[in-house]
Amino acid sequence: MTQTPLDPSAIDRLHEAHDRILAQLSRVIVGQSQVIEELLICLFSRGHCLLEGVPGLAKTLLISTLAKSLDLSFSRIQFTPDLMPADIIGTDVLEEDKATGTRQLRFLEGPLFANVVLADEINRTPPKTQAALLEAMQERQVSVGRVRHRLVDPFFVLATQNPIEQEGTYPLPEAQQDRFMFKVFVGYPTFQEEFEIARRTTGLPQEDAQPVLSAADIIGLQQAVRGVPVSDHLVRYALAIVRQTRAGEKGTPDFVSDQLSWGAGPRAVQFLIIGAKARALLQGRSHVTVDDIQSLASPVLRHRIVVGFTAESEGVTPDGIIQRIIDTTPAREDELTRDARFQTIFAS
Repeated sequence: MTQTPLDPSAIDRLHEAHDRILAQLSRVIVGQSQVIEELLICLFSRGHCLLEGVPGLAKTLLISTLAKSLDLSFSRIQFTPDLMPADIIGTDVLEEDKATGTRQLRFLEGPLFANVVLADEINRTPPKTQAALLEAMQERQVSVGRVRHRLVDPFFVLATQNPIEQEGTYPLPEAQQDRFMFKVFVGYPTFQEEFEIARRTTGLPQEDAQPVLSAADIIGLQQAVRGVPVSDHLVRYALAIVRQTRAGEKGTPDFVSDQLSWGAGPRAVQFLIIGAKARALLQGRSHVTVDDIQSLASPVLRHRIVVGFTAESEGVTPDGIIQRIIDTTPAREDELTRDARFQTIFAS
């Protein structure tokens, strides 16, 4: 496939868009700079995002405010155990024309037909409904009967999970989590951030976010991201990180084979590279660096690797393993290609 060259003006346009979006979000959201950065990278990479955090951390507010700042339609779906696929996709209804008496089927669109879809507490609904959402994410269309209905573009799904309450939930299987580009952890605010939250939210209503980008603007910027060049060395470096997560494969470190029971697939490499391109443009650069790959390794990989039972009981986390892989992978091209262990990985 021929890659479209990067338009030099795209660097300025995306960097400017980044600053304008942050300015609008700061009117409503306090802190969470890393979460916002990863959401924007995911958006401009044309991916979907899984957010995990305890209740009350403004996940829903952040997502709805982001939709407003981007002038996109927004839909929130509260996932519950009795939610059915038709409740989110839509359904055919029989309508009668009062003038002629004829009847015909008409499709009523469900809440999935929006630019930004918040799937709130996705692990609270049964696998059948989860699968309907994940199919829409992958195919960007839904099927009702024999008719396929295209979803709007851009289409951005943000799903949330509550990590502290597991009773009555249906955890997403690892294979289904792979549909999400990033898994982002939403943490507690700092003291100063929480001080500002308390001050803002207990006073008079604040000014709301204003739209700064249209759907057409976003689609254009998503295409620009694809045009960012990436060197063969950085592709090789991304592959080196991902392939080391596969326990039992040639060149895999001993600590990975001991602590992981399953590693990441090729989709992780694709998301790691396209995310690094978006991060470079958002920061005003026309090229990808090793730092871009390293910064996105955790959100890309943490939900694609499975820690073994023994390692998990000892407190080993996916992020800890990912960081250890980064620390033991040479960043310089000459060191990486001359290392005997990585020569084995590249030859396998």
